[in-house]
Amino acid sequence: MDVDSQPYLLITPCRDEAAFLKSTITSVASQTIAPARWVVVDDGSTDETPRILEEAEKQLGFLSVIRRDPNRERSVGPGVIEAFNIGLASVDLDDYAFVCKLDGDLEFGPRYFERLLEEYAQDPWLGTLSGKTFLREEQREWEERIGDENSHGCAKFYRTECFRDIGGFVPFLGWDGIDGHMCRLKGWKAKSMHDPDLKIIHLRRMGSSHVSFWHGRKRWGRYKRFIGSAWYYVLAASMYRMFEKPYFLSGVGIVAGYLESALRRESRFADTACREEVRRFERECLVRGKTRTLADYHARIEQAHPERAKAPKHLSIPAKATASL
Repeated sequence: MDVDSQPYLLITPCRDEAAFLKSTITSVASQTIAPARWVVVDDGSTDETPRILEEAEKQLGFLSVIRRDPNRERSVGPGVIEAFNIGLASVDLDDYAFVCKLDGDLEFGPRYFERLLEEYAQDPWLGTLSGKTFLREEQREWEERIGDENSHGCAKFYRTECFRDIGGFVPFLGWDGIDGHMCRLKGWKAKSMHDPDLKIIHLRRMGSSHVSFWHGRKRWGRYKRFIGSAWYYVLAASMYRMFEKPYFLSGVGIVAGYLESALRRESRFADTACREEVRRFERECLVRGKTRTLADYHARIEQAHPERAKAPKHLSIPAKATASL
């Protein structure tokens, strides 16, 4: 198989994921192309997560676990990236062509990472990519309404060169939106795509919170102001989200968070160039639609970096998984 498949690294920050973690472990263990290494950072779990990880570590040679003190506070967003960076610091990133931040509440098929590697082999401008996420309730599944302009926060697969170019993930609210804009600023494509092999079952709904769904949507609104989104774009986005359950509240929570942040005069992302890029991109999306806007951005990226088309494409293929649960 001709794919640009140098070794890839998985890093999973998790806390109290006992209800979902076995599904993620089984999914990773069944991959047709195994990760060179999988670092799980147990960020102070107090449920059965440590026991589950201990058993998995015995069976999967590529898995290593870092355990943190459970008697500490953890903030959603920045705390996740703090744990991710602890995992990142435990390895030499130069040993891996790709790095992925993978959540511990996912299910995906055995060809998931193989398909990602195939996409990277075909597109040397591709910086970060994921499949699409779906929610499951009993026998029913439906897709989470997330745009194509970035990889999903639960499964961010990066070309290491791109990851270094953007400076990694910022430890702030909205890190998983900021990175996509930083990719485009640095001349890389960021996207998610539909593909049967790239289907992700998200066992916990995006935009929720360890406190409440309402709290999670307000946090989303605060993030939009933090990264520089204009009020009219936030209003349009909230109207779009009102058609998600719980109806109406899904959109109102975003506006409430945005206004609350403005009234409190909360700080904004310090990178002015990124904030300007956010407004420019979102303005184009409102006027021309996301599909056309993204296509134009990708075309400009290819024109600006023709040297990447000459990069070698046929590299070593990692060993296939030899363990299963």
